Amino acid sequence: MSTKAGKLHGKLDCLTGDTHPTRYKEPSPRTEDCSLIFCIKLCTRLCIWGFGAGGDILLSGNEKVTMQNLNDRLAAYLDKVRRLEEENAELEHHIREWYRKQAPSVSKDYTSYYQTIEQLQNQIISATVDNNKLLLDIDNSKMTADDFRMKYENELVIRQTVEADINGLRNLLDDLTLVRSSLESELESLKDELIALKRNHEEEMRQLQSQTGGDVSVEVNAAPGEDLTKILNDLRNEYEQIIEKNRREVEQWYEVKIEEVNRQVTSSSQDIQTSSHQLTELRREMQNLEIELQAQLSTKNSLENSLAETESRYGCLLQQIQGQINAVEEELANIRCEMESQNQEYKMLLGIKTRLEQEIAQYRCLVTRLITPSFILQCLSCSTCLCQLVLCLRA
Repeated sequence: MSTKAGKLHGKLDCLTGDTHPTRYKEPSPRTEDCSLIFCIKLCTRLCIWGFGAGGDILLSGNEKVTMQNLNDRLAAYLDKVRRLEEENAELEHHIREWYRKQAPSVSKDYTSYYQTIEQLQNQIISATVDNNKLLLDIDNSKMTADDFRMKYENELVIRQTVEADINGLRNLLDDLTLVRSSLESELESLKDELIALKRNHEEEMRQLQSQTGGDVSVEVNAAPGEDLTKILNDLRNEYEQIIEKNRREVEQWYEVKIEEVNRQVTSSSQDIQTSSHQLTELRREMQNLEIELQAQLSTKNSLENSLAETESRYGCLLQQIQGQINAVEEELANIRCEMESQNQEYKMLLGIKTRLEQEIAQYRCLVTRLITPSFILQCLSCSTCLCQLVLCLRA
C-alpha cells in the first residue's frame, strides 16, 4: 500500500510540477469538482466512442489514440484523487493520534491525598506537642519529687537538730535534777541536824531537870544565877534562825539557778527556733530557685529539641519541594523544546498545505475556464474543437 501510495504521489508531483514530494492532507473534492470531472470524462468518452456507431466520422486514428491516452490519464488522475483521499484520511488519522499522544496528559487529582497528608502532618504535629507536654510533665514531676526529697532531707535534718537539742536539754534537766537532789539531801541533812540538836537539847534539859528535881533543899546565900531555860530557848531560837536562814538561802539559790537555767533554755530555744526558721526559709527559697532553674533549663532543652526537629523536618520538605521544582522546570524546558519543534513542523506542514491548496485552486480555475457546457456542445458537434480540447488538456 505504501509503495502504491508513493508511486501515486510521484505521479501527482509530476502533474503539479512539485520537485519535492510531500505527503500531507489533500482537501476532499467538492461537489462542483466532481460534476466538472464527470463532464470531462463524459465528453472524452463521447469523443472516443463517437456517440455509438458514428464515432469514426468525428475522430481519425491518431486523434482517437490521443483521446484514449487522455481518457487513461484522466482515469489515472481520478484514481490518484481517490487514493489521495484515502491517504489523506489515513494521514489525518495519524496526525490526530500523534496530537492525542503528544498532548499533555491530564494531571491526576491528588487533592484527597494532599488532605490525607495534611491530616497526617497535623496528627504528627499534635503527637509531637503531646509528647513535649508529656516530657515537660515528666520533668515537672521529677523536679517535684526532687523538691519533696530535698524538703524531706531538710525536715530530717531539722528533726535531728531538734532531737539533739532535746537530748541536750534532757542532759541539762538531768544535771538540774542532780543539783536539786543534792540540795534536797543537804536540806534533809540540815533537818536531821536540827532534829539531833533538838534531841540533844531535850536530853540536856531532862538531865538538868533530873539533877534539880531532888528533895534536898539547900539554901545557899549566893548571887542569883542565869536562867538556863531562857538560855536554852535563846539557843534554840538562834539555831532555828540559822536553819531558817540557811533554808531560805538555799531556796533562793535554787530558785535563782532554776530561773537562770530556764532563761538560758528559753533563750536557747528561741535562738534555735529563730535560726531553724531562718534556715528553713532560706532552704525553701533555695529550693524554689533551684526548681525554677530546672524548669527553665528543661523548657530551654525542649524548645531547642523542638527547634532542631522543626528545622530538620522543614529542611527535608524544602529539599523535596526543590527537587519537585527542578523536575517541573526540566519537564517545562522539554515541553518548550517539543512545542518549538512541533511549531516548526506545523508551520512547515501549513506551508505545504497552503501550496497544495493554491495548486488545486489553479487546477480548478483552469478546468473551470476550459470546460464549459458550450465547449462540450462544440466538442460534440465539431472535431476541431475536440482537438483543441485535447491540446488544452496536453498543455
